[in-house]
Amino acid sequence: MAERDPVALLGKRVGMDSIAVVNAVVLFGAALLLVGILSSLVASRFGAPLLLVFLLIGMLTGIDGPGGVSFEDYRLTYLVGSIALAIILFDGGLRTRISHMAGALWPAVSLATIGVVVTAGVIGSFAAIILNIGWLQGLLIGATIASTDAAAVFFLIRASGLQLQRRVGATLEIESSTNDPVAVFLTVLLVGLATAASGHGAADIVGHFLQEAVIGGAAGVAGGFALAFVLNRVDLPSGLHPLFVVTGVVALFALAAVLHGSGFLAVYIAGIVVGNRQVRALPSIIAFHDTVTWLCQIVMFLVLGLLVTPSEMIRTLLPALAIAFGLIFVARPLAVALCLLPFGFSRKEIGFVGWVGLRGAVSIFLAAIPTLAKAPNADVIFNVAFVVVIVSLIVQGWTLTPLAKRLGLAVRQTARSVQRVEIDLPGQLAQEMVGYQVTPHCPILFRDSVPKWAKPVFVVRESAILDPRQAGPLKPGDFGYFLAAPERVAELDGLFASTEGGRARPALGEFPLRGETALSVLVGMYGLEVQPEAAGLSVAEIFAARFENEPTVGDTLDFGAATLIARAVDDGKVVRAGLRIEDEGDQDEATPASSSQTADTARSRSGYLDALVRAGAAARRKAGF
Repeated sequence: MAERDPVALLGKRVGMDSIAVVNAVVLFGAALLLVGILSSLVASRFGAPLLLVFLLIGMLTGIDGPGGVSFEDYRLTYLVGSIALAIILFDGGLRTRISHMAGALWPAVSLATIGVVVTAGVIGSFAAIILNIGWLQGLLIGATIASTDAAAVFFLIRASGLQLQRRVGATLEIESSTNDPVAVFLTVLLVGLATAASGHGAADIVGHFLQEAVIGGAAGVAGGFALAFVLNRVDLPSGLHPLFVVTGVVALFALAAVLHGSGFLAVYIAGIVVGNRQVRALPSIIAFHDTVTWLCQIVMFLVLGLLVTPSEMIRTLLPALAIAFGLIFVARPLAVALCLLPFGFSRKEIGFVGWVGLRGAVSIFLAAIPTLAKAPNADVIFNVAFVVVIVSLIVQGWTLTPLAKRLGLAVRQTARSVQRVEIDLPGQLAQEMVGYQVTPHCPILFRDSVPKWAKPVFVVRESAILDPRQAGPLKPGDFGYFLAAPERVAELDGLFASTEGGRARPALGEFPLRGETALSVLVGMYGLEVQPEAAGLSVAEIFAARFENEPTVGDTLDFGAATLIARAVDDGKVVRAGLRIEDEGDQDEATPASSSQTADTARSRSGYLDALVRAGAAARRKAGF
């Protein structure tokens, strides 16, 4: 037998070894993602910010952790992170309603421009002094950590279930989505100056910034309309609509960047355009983006955790901590106050917006640019930015929800859950079919009929499909399917949501009210604690003001010992409500009280309720209830 060629044998072995390495990398990456996903359960249980958990897992896997993996590819990190952030920003725009931007657009733009520059200048000057480095390099640190991170803001607000008052929430989301171009521009400019590769004057600086904004904005508008057009006109195979959108978003981001515009701004604006138009398969697109956004968050922060070397951060740890707390407690609040005071924001609103200046992946990405450009002290800049992000996620991320509730900026809603089935109707954009399971505590059970704008299609009862006329009134355990306009589906959700504690049905001692009932009448009848400026409003108007024209069945408003509960909502307006006086059983069980205090409280409340009941009938007849 002829002897085999040794070169061929060596080539074959090398090929097999390469395949083995690839398989090992795939296994490692999949295992790391699984650990990150499963860690979310632990983080949710203990209230830890999930983004911080993903960072820590990456660090433990890295060179200084038990994993011992050496990873120093800044280019790959920036590429992966940029794509992930583009998808996250598009998702944020997709969920933003233009009607919610009223009163928030210009304050947010002010924060995204003037606020970023002020923050970079203040914290950059402090960094230069405390680190004993040049002013240019100090300002470069300030630029990398000057912008709030949209991914962190969107993620933490939604993951916590927090619903902010509209102007505050919209300001935060618009600002965090639009301030990246300013921060990127400042960072690139300062890197160029630090490496003596640029000598731009003031006119060049302003011109370059306007170019980024104009091209990015134009690309976003054009890209958004193009995506909507293709989705509505091209019959894609079922299930490909969400994948087409994600691919289109990445292509739009790259196209805007190639044209020297802001890719981040482009994808956010494209998301707003698509989310505010009638688009085929929009429910499945949004549901798919929920999953993709989670995956992007996990990948992005795991890779960033792998990139950092904790042992190298020790020598700059104390100055980095000082910079982080200076940013949180001085630079950011100062910039927010300067930008929002002219727009009439209250002290509480300014304080909260100043506190929710979370830093995240964007800051670490920007800190990687000096390393790629081989700028002086690039390692110091990266390590400081990483410490600032960790401190921000811990200090601000953990306190975001409690602070919003303490300042009264969180919209209080009763806990509700609803399971909705969405069915896309090919060739139909004005209506979509939705299905709900009827639970024992659905508000729909206590209505005479479904709203006129929702058309019943069929009812599934005990495995039988029934015509709405055959089925009659809905019963617990049924599955009802309806045709409704896409913009009314959220309103329909409230009628099929399980209300907390089964309070969909008016409770004993709860007085029914019509939506047009004036609060001034209730003040005279029941002694409600109402602010003078609200006394002239009706029940429907106070719900619209508090829940910003989107009240839902089960929403509550507190007026001292009394509570108003939305019982029926039609066309975004509360048409029927209930007034309930809290009794002893509604108190927080975790609040201790002595037996004598409990007895006194019970007698006091009982007497109050008796007085209300005696006066209620005559008063309600007089008011026309």
